[in-house]
Amino acid sequence: MTYISSLWFLTAVAVVTFTIVGRIRSSWRKLPPGPRGLPLIGNILQLRGKQWLTFTELGKKYGDLMYFSIAGQPLVVINSLKVATDLFDRAKFSDRPRNIVASDIMTGGMFVAFAHYGNAWRHMRKAAHEGLNKAIVNQYHPIQITEAVLLTADLLAEPGRWVSHVRRTAASSIMSIVYNRPPTSEQDPSIKKINDFTTRLTRAAMPGAHLVESFPWMLRIPSKYAKWKRDAEGWYAKDSSMFESLFNSAKGEESPSFAATLAQAAGRHGLTEHENSWLAGTMYAAGAESSSAAMSWWMLAMVLYPDVQKRAQAELDMVVGRDRLPTFADYEYLPYVRAMVKETLRWRAVFPGLPRRSTEDDVYNGYFIPAGSILIANVWHINRNPENYGLDAEHFNPSRHLDETGQLASGLSGTKEENHVSFGFGRRICVGRHIANDTLFAVIATLLWALDIERATDEKGAPLPLDADGCIEDGVVIRPLPFEVKISPRFSEAQAIVERGRELLGHY
Repeated sequence: MTYISSLWFLTAVAVVTFTIVGRIRSSWRKLPPGPRGLPLIGNILQLRGKQWLTFTELGKKYGDLMYFSIAGQPLVVINSLKVATDLFDRAKFSDRPRNIVASDIMTGGMFVAFAHYGNAWRHMRKAAHEGLNKAIVNQYHPIQITEAVLLTADLLAEPGRWVSHVRRTAASSIMSIVYNRPPTSEQDPSIKKINDFTTRLTRAAMPGAHLVESFPWMLRIPSKYAKWKRDAEGWYAKDSSMFESLFNSAKGEESPSFAATLAQAAGRHGLTEHENSWLAGTMYAAGAESSSAAMSWWMLAMVLYPDVQKRAQAELDMVVGRDRLPTFADYEYLPYVRAMVKETLRWRAVFPGLPRRSTEDDVYNGYFIPAGSILIANVWHINRNPENYGLDAEHFNPSRHLDETGQLASGLSGTKEENHVSFGFGRRICVGRHIANDTLFAVIATLLWALDIERATDEKGAPLPLDADGCIEDGVVIRPLPFEVKISPRFSEAQAIVERGRELLGHY
């Protein structure tokens, strides 16, 4: 190569290099707006506790797409329904961030809600959809009505233990749907074991729970020198045995259950028995916690909005009357009660927003989103955006889901007809949402038909303190702060009809 040609070659390389570097720098200069962080740690100190409220407040200044740095890790927060659906409907934004302890070790990558977007996840997702899609969930209606009646009877007998009764109902309902178990008590060993699993898992998944998430090199430490790793591996072995036992006990049953459906379709979906057993366990763990939290938020709404309660009861009186309990045969004729289900999930989302991870660089509306970014849709704010839900968006108002004729209105675009985003977005929208909606309908219709739910008072009749805006961050699930309620039969025959219904069901 001559001197001149060598010079031209080096010049060309330099031009290409500077062009690439210039483009990279240009892209990074077009990051979404966001608050300035501190050296090294970035915005960590700004994101402590109730992050959804922080994101909502900062969104007033920085907009619907915001950028944060978490010790160098890009974090993109979305405050808009349109932006969330635009991004999360695409495959490159359908992955989950790596969670070494909760996902990789404690569940062996089998917990589908935390699993990475790939072939294994697609097979498990497809199998779950087949067992829980809208066309077949009506086979679980008898279970949901049974549990609603049992809950009503329990609340009439022991109103002071309403939180415990709600938790039992949610756990027992999902246990029956997933494993074809009869209604069970809080003391049922299987329920206790799975609830313990759920608690361990959600706490392990919380940011900052384990140093290895920030320092992945710690994964190379042998188990005998790392208790956190040894414990996680031990729980994976124990929980695998538990889920396999539950799955095997249900797969041969003739009565419908999610586990039986998985077993029948195992060959078609290419899932092993181990994978199927974990998929069934995942559905229970995700469903029980979220259902009980949603029921608790609904109870709070009934205390805070007595006029809403009365309107739903008036609809029930007109459609059902007062000489029988509601059933799913009444479903189409109870639009306000169905709207109450939607409003419960919109008003207080039990998941503030599960994170996604981008797998490729992307540019959206001129802003650069680098590969490997963590993305969070601020579900809390999106569900309460006045532009979509009106100036009273922070209040509990089921009427917002009805049209001018009093029937359910079509949902906002991008919400899969739910008219809220509490079930998530795109390819990772909650696969059990139809079960969740039907369970809430059965509980709300039955309780409001039989009961009046009011704010508790002291011995002098003064209302007890109530923190309507407080919450408990229980792992990844958000619950209301503890509160007391006054529960009483709504009319003189209600308790007797509930007891007869309970006797006819043949349980307890």
